[in-house]
Amino acid sequence: MAGERVKLEVRERERRGSADARRLRREGFIPGVLYGKGISAHAICVPERDLRRVLTGSSGLHAILDVVVEGQNTTHASILKDFQQDPIRGHISHVDLQEVRLDQPIQAQVAVQLIGEPAGVKEGGVLSQVQREINVEALPMEIPEHMELDVSGMAIGDTLRISDLPAREGVQYLDDPDETVLATVTLPTREVEPEEEVPEEGEELAEGEVPPEEQPEGAAEPAADAGAAPDGEPGTTPG
Repeated sequence: MAGERVKLEVRERERRGSADARRLRREGFIPGVLYGKGISAHAICVPERDLRRVLTGSSGLHAILDVVVEGQNTTHASILKDFQQDPIRGHISHVDLQEVRLDQPIQAQVAVQLIGEPAGVKEGGVLSQVQREINVEALPMEIPEHMELDVSGMAIGDTLRISDLPAREGVQYLDDPDETVLATVTLPTREVEPEEEVPEEGEELAEGEVPPEEQPEGAAEPAADAGAAPDGEPGTTPG
């Protein structure tokens, strides 16, 4: 739900570089950076299990993180601004945490979830989700976990856009409401195979033979055997 706050304890990193980052990951920590208004950028690391607990909570990526640096008493209200994933294992390999003011709006990307089964799908149509995330602006505590779009009334040929999303108090949609398509229901694509031409019975042609109707007008008759003379007499070969 929007507005969830989760405490997250982090440690400062004394060293930087890829070698140190690999060492931290082997030890169960995720390297990262904490930056924002009023503070200098801190190179930090987060226990992997704590970060996983935060990101799998009810607010997911939009939770407000009360970040406490080990050895300090100050709490930094922050959001997960960005993260990197291991291309092979898919695990988070680096995080960027940004301090925010709870009384000032921020921008974020929010997932769109389609709910219901379109009437057009029951008639053989295909539902496609064209856009899975939209850009919104709201106070940090008001950023929704996701937006729901009811598609149950869609018929074949229908299109839903951002303008079809329900209004949400305090949340502003930043993308073009009339141009940004979220979902469509279309007819299934059918592949048309070319028809194979089968000659009628009794009209099979020998390989390389041209049908009479396709021969050019005035075409010569097939040449007689070169070795045969007129009137059927054996030919002679000039000496």
